[in-house]
Amino acid sequence: MNKSVLVTGKTGQLGQSIQKLSKKYPQYQFTFVGSEELDLSSSAAIDQYFVDKCFDMVINCAAYTAVDRAESEPGLADKINHLAVKQLAQIAKQKDMVLIQISTDYVFNGQNYRPYIETDETCPQNIYGETKLKGEQAMREISPAGCIIRTSWVYSEFGNNFVKTMLRLGKERNQLGIIFDQIGSPTYATDLADAILDIIDSEAKQSRKILDCHDASAPRNDNGFQIYHYSNEGVCSWYDFAKAIFELADINCDVKPIETKDYPTPAIRPHFSVMNKAKIKADFNIEIPYWRDSLIECLTELKKEN
Repeated sequence: MNKSVLVTGKTGQLGQSIQKLSKKYPQYQFTFVGSEELDLSSSAAIDQYFVDKCFDMVINCAAYTAVDRAESEPGLADKINHLAVKQLAQIAKQKDMVLIQISTDYVFNGQNYRPYIETDETCPQNIYGETKLKGEQAMREISPAGCIIRTSWVYSEFGNNFVKTMLRLGKERNQLGIIFDQIGSPTYATDLADAILDIIDSEAKQSRKILDCHDASAPRNDNGFQIYHYSNEGVCSWYDFAKAIFELADINCDVKPIETKDYPTPAIRPHFSVMNKAKIKADFNIEIPYWRDSLIECLTELKKEN
C-alpha cells in the first residue's frame, strides 16, 4: 500500500513546488491542503481535521511569512508558526506520523562570523523569527518522529518573492537601490522540495531511522532532536542577488547598493544568516546546487509562463 503524505500550505512556494515534483514519486499518495481545508490559526479546526484522518508523513510548509506585518500581528503569527506546530507535533506523536517542519534562518541574530550550524545559539530579532523558534522548541519538546529543516531566502516561479519582484521593478524603473549589508544564501523552492522528497524516499527505501526520534541509536544534536539546514550553495547579498537576476534576465536596470539603515522596515533582519549544510548532505547524501545555477533554472521556468 502506498504511503500517505499530507502537505500543508498548498498555495505557498514550497507547497506548490512539492506538488510540481510529486508525480516523480508515484509510490506516495499525496494530499495537499491550504487554509480552506486546514486552518492552522484555529486549534479546533486542526483537531477536527485529524479526527478521521491519519497519514504516514506530514510536511508542514504552511507558515505566517509576512515578516514585517508580523510585528503588528504577533498573535496571528504565533497561532500559525508556534501553536499550530505544537498541536501538529502532538497529533503526529499520538498517531505515529512523521512530521517534517520547515523553519527559518531568522531564528538567528545574524551576528555570526561563520555559517551557522544547527546547534548554534538562537536569538531571533523579529516576531516572525520568535514565533518560528517557539514552533521549533515545541516540536523538540514533544519529539514526534521527524525533523526540522531551516531554510532561507526562498524564491520560485510561484507566488510573490524577491526574484519576481525584481523582474517587475527592473522593467518599470531605470534604477533601484538594493541592500548590500544583509548576507545569506538564496533557496530555490524546487531544490528544497526535491531534497525533502529525496529524504522521505531514502528513509523509506533504506528503512533508516534518522527521522525517528524514538530510536536511541539515531544520530541527533545535543538537544536530542534532528534539525537540518538547507539553502542553495554559495553566498551573496540582496544587492548581488538583484544584479544576477537582471544580468541573467537581460534587464537593463542600474542597481545601487544601499545600507539597511537606508531602507528601514518594521522587522529587523539578520545581517548574516548563511547556514552550514554539512549535516543534511552527510546524513542523506544530498547534492545541493549553486544558487546562480538554480536562479537560471527558475528564470527558465518563468519564461515558459510568459
